[in-house]
Amino acid sequence: MSDKPILFGALIASFTASLCCVLPVAVAVLGIGSVSAAAIFEGFRLPLSLLTFALLGVGFYFNYRPAKEKCEPGSACAVPAHRRRTRIILWLITLAALAFLAFPDYSRFLV
Repeated sequence: MSDKPILFGALIASFTASLCCVLPVAVAVLGIGSVSAAAIFEGFRLPLSLLTFALLGVGFYFNYRPAKEKCEPGSACAVPAHRRRTRIILWLITLAALAFLAFPDYSRFLV
């Protein structure tokens, strides 16, 4: 199973969970005015946050689960390059998701 759909789903869920707070700030910065439609997302913040953490948990499970074959440390099969890249991307998406989810806490310093 590929980890890319799981990682993409986690990123989209965390971004959607933060839309209740990000969208009004972005609109205010752009000078467009207030968009009250972003308040709709506030009701979905908790379920989308839980979905984000669940998808990230699945991504971490698939990336860090024990290998099916026994490999000696330092051998060619120990940690393949594609798995290393996937782990780096997973951690970057996790940081982005945490930044999106924590936006309501630090948004007051931006306005």
